[in-house]
Amino acid sequence: MTTPLRMRSLLPVFGFLLAGCAAGGMQESATHLSPTECRDLTALRSNAPPTMEQHHSELSALRKAGYDPSRFFDPYYPDDLQAAQRQVDLWFQADCQPARPG
Repeated sequence: MTTPLRMRSLLPVFGFLLAGCAAGGMQESATHLSPTECRDLTALRSNAPPTMEQHHSELSALRKAGYDPSRFFDPYYPDDLQAAQRQVDLWFQADCQPARPG
């Protein structure tokens, strides 16, 4: 009979931990894509013949955006892939565009 009481007392603790994880995300000013990912994504967008390294960089960026290609049956495919692609596009625009002379 003590186990249900113990579980009930831990429930608020888990709630606080979950709230802390949700509130403590990444800083907005931090870059999301590495310089290598920016270089390789730029090359892929220029319609040059792709290399294996460029594909690995693209996959790395998609994984950072939340896409997990390792799941055997993904009930959210292709929506989760497309959402990750949109996120990577936003990061690419913010992190990878060269500074324009002004």
